[in-house]
Amino acid sequence: MDAYQTIEGTATARIEEKKSEFIAHASFADTEEKALAFLNAVRAEHRTASHNVYAYLLREGARMRYSDDGEPAKTSGLPTLEAIRHAGLTDCIVVTTRYFGGTLLGTGGLVRAYTAAANAALAAARRVTVQACVRGVLCVDYALYEQAQRLLAEAGARQEETEFAGRVTIPFVLLSGRETALLEKLQELCRGSADITLSDPYFAPFG
Repeated sequence: MDAYQTIEGTATARIEEKKSEFIAHASFADTEEKALAFLNAVRAEHRTASHNVYAYLLREGARMRYSDDGEPAKTSGLPTLEAIRHAGLTDCIVVTTRYFGGTLLGTGGLVRAYTAAANAALAAARRVTVQACVRGVLCVDYALYEQAQRLLAEAGARQEETEFAGRVTIPFVLLSGRETALLEKLQELCRGSADITLSDPYFAPFG
């Protein structure tokens, strides 16, 4: 399972071209349902806009879609999709709202304006790397706590809030593929009785 880059949350950017205002909205979306929900939210917010152009690219099924929303063909939706591709992003949607300023931009002007708006929103977004991870829970006696912490840190695990009760419970997240070596070291530390559970691999931001 390969890592990929996306954005976290949402970002907005505005540009003006010959009195037309272009407002680009970028958002993380890892399903078509989330992408369409974001699109509908932007449309609802900008009901009076001339156009709400969009494009999205999803990792699942390598699905992509775009719409010119009434602009001349291939002057807005496709350039928006190309902006997402050029940025190397996946699981991402960009919706660009246009308020017409009274001056026609021509096909070349529209392509430049929509590309610039999408690029500005993507540049304003926080990029994250999504990787295959496993979530684990380790329970150890207090006497082994510091050594177990050290082994987790050496494996690159991200430790979460530790619970101190009868034993120490350490939840953690680890990059998939590193769990086998970590398990061997923990079993050695606990003399074959390590109390550890691991999830199946899943994709999530890690870093």
